Amino acid sequence: MMFKKYYFQFFLLALAFVVFYSDDYKIIIAGVAIFLVGMLFMEDGFKLFSGGVLERVLQVSTDTLPKAIGTGFVATAIMQSSSLVSVIIISFLSAELITLSGAIGVIFGSNIGSTTTAWIVSAFGVKIDIATYAMPMIIFGAVLKFAQSKSYQGVGKILLGLGFVFLGIDYMKDGFEVLQKTLDISKFAVEGYFGALVYISLGIVATVIMQSSSATMALIITALAANQIIYINAIELAIGANIGTTITAALGAISSNSNGKRVAVAHFIFNIITASFAILFLYPLSDLTAFLALKVGIADGDYAMKLALFHTIFNLIGVMMVSPFTHRLVKYLETLFIEVNIYALKPLYLDNVVINVPDAAIESIKKEIIHLYNSAIEAISHSMFLHRHEFIGSKDIEGVVKSSEISINTDVNEFYASKIKSLYGEIIHYATLSQENMNEDDQNRVYDLKLASREIVEALKSMRDLQKNIFYYSKSKNQYIKEEYDNLRVYIAKTIDTIEKIKEHDDELDVISTTELLKESTKALDNIKNSRIDALIRERKIDSKMATSLINDSSFAYDVTQKLIQVATILWIKDPDIRTLGVKE
Repeated sequence: MMFKKYYFQFFLLALAFVVFYSDDYKIIIAGVAIFLVGMLFMEDGFKLFSGGVLERVLQVSTDTLPKAIGTGFVATAIMQSSSLVSVIIISFLSAELITLSGAIGVIFGSNIGSTTTAWIVSAFGVKIDIATYAMPMIIFGAVLKFAQSKSYQGVGKILLGLGFVFLGIDYMKDGFEVLQKTLDISKFAVEGYFGALVYISLGIVATVIMQSSSATMALIITALAANQIIYINAIELAIGANIGTTITAALGAISSNSNGKRVAVAHFIFNIITASFAILFLYPLSDLTAFLALKVGIADGDYAMKLALFHTIFNLIGVMMVSPFTHRLVKYLETLFIEVNIYALKPLYLDNVVINVPDAAIESIKKEIIHLYNSAIEAISHSMFLHRHEFIGSKDIEGVVKSSEISINTDVNEFYASKIKSLYGEIIHYATLSQENMNEDDQNRVYDLKLASREIVEALKSMRDLQKNIFYYSKSKNQYIKEEYDNLRVYIAKTIDTIEKIKEHDDELDVISTTELLKESTKALDNIKNSRIDALIRERKIDSKMATSLINDSSFAYDVTQKLIQVATILWIKDPDIRTLGVKE
């Protein structure tokens, strides 16, 4: 336990010892560090430069498994970051914008796409003076990073990232070449299956420490090119790197929601099956690589390029082995990490993995507010002594209300304080943090969603004030006051019922027309204090105490209906211009 608590400090001490003890190792470690910084800059750059295009492409290109695999491959090959693709995919899955099958397909394709790093390093990094190209990239990248345009900033970060990646590779290459003069690590080569176990373990550990399989592959290839490791051990290290990246993904998914965990499990299963196959058929695969290398023009002694080829072959074989069973895998994964109760009022969609991806963050916030709305509607219905399933979709809501028993024991005040309030707070906190990474239009959309969540809470508070008198007067012997309180319940129930129908509408102009008609119909609640109540008082059908209560409660009921209508307008009308017609402060 003590080691687990202080392992990072131990790691820093060990790293400091190695850096100050050996200048040769210091160059190599500096190369790895610069490479990792470059990868981070590239991830940030693509987020800024794409302006949401990448997210939209991934969203529409995952409806079939072959398209999802192809999309994962292309996206990762272009961005050189399987972790960024994984983050976006998990975020869309968390927001239910794509299916679990589509997410798994992208992960499969991303594994193949990640092998392009090995091709770049082996084809250019170890054969040309790559630092010559790195310097101009860093210079122009630094200049563009300070531009006002986010697209230019994105290009600047991408250039900075590429420049640092190239510079890191050059440092690693130089470090191994210098180290070779004083120490030949290849003398410690271990062949056979024991050697495979040792070097696969080293590959796993290196990837977990660096949190990047791309950095591990760059390190392996530069060491191989400098003859510091033998070819078969390099293959084993590459297999270990594939397993290691699965472990880092699993660790990252611990704090994710259930869908994030399912993707991490799928990634783990895929990589373990692929690695097991590669270990079992290590030497036949090595021979196959040598045969194909000759066919595609790779020189027999060019082990760096052969390693890149091997890395691609064994990932391709893994996809071909596992993808036919994707449907079964999805069925299995859906049995894992099941949410116990949808109305437990803990966040179901507010995943921190999603928060930096604007489109997915907005969708997650919206779904969480719908979760809040559904829970609040249940409480509102019970506070009127009704069950939702009894009046939603009913053609005779008046009959349902009049025949209902005033017996449901729901304390709205307690429900709000113990459940709604905390979920509302988490939505507002998450939404506010998400706005930091958004453009003005996206920020305005999140503002509207925060407004919707506030209106849900305010509607519930109004029902809290209304519930006591509904209970009291619905049991009254005075038929007139009883009818008036039944009418209040009917209006609120009809509002909820109409909103349920609105959810199914595709024509948003029709939706806005429906909401406007609903607003007009509920104005009777506001006008009742000027007409119906006056008539009841004049005719001595209700006393002054009843009249005062009814005036106040009519106002509360009107407030509930208007707030619920506004919530519906914000949540279920997508077009911002049409939505603006229905949203009022």
